[in-house]
Amino acid sequence: MKISDNTPLWVTLAYGNINTRKSALILILCSVIFTVYCFPWAHFSQHPMVARLFLIKDWSWFAVMLPMIAWYWLSLKWVDKHDAWGS
Repeated sequence: MKISDNTPLWVTLAYGNINTRKSALILILCSVIFTVYCFPWAHFSQHPMVARLFLIKDWSWFAVMLPMIAWYWLSLKWVDKHDAWGS
């Protein structure tokens, strides 16, 4: 991403070291996958294998990941709108 004087701090913090749109999309996809993992599946399933695979038993990580995905997505939209991806 090309960082200029008019780039907001919140966009710079999200994609300061990400150079391509594809890398930003991979970051968002990995965040979504981790968010699905962070859902407390053990509360909703009685199967013992679910409790072994999904170790998170509270909502804290899930609650943190949702605003992060929104932040990455909004930053992606800002960079797309202002053509700030490197050539």
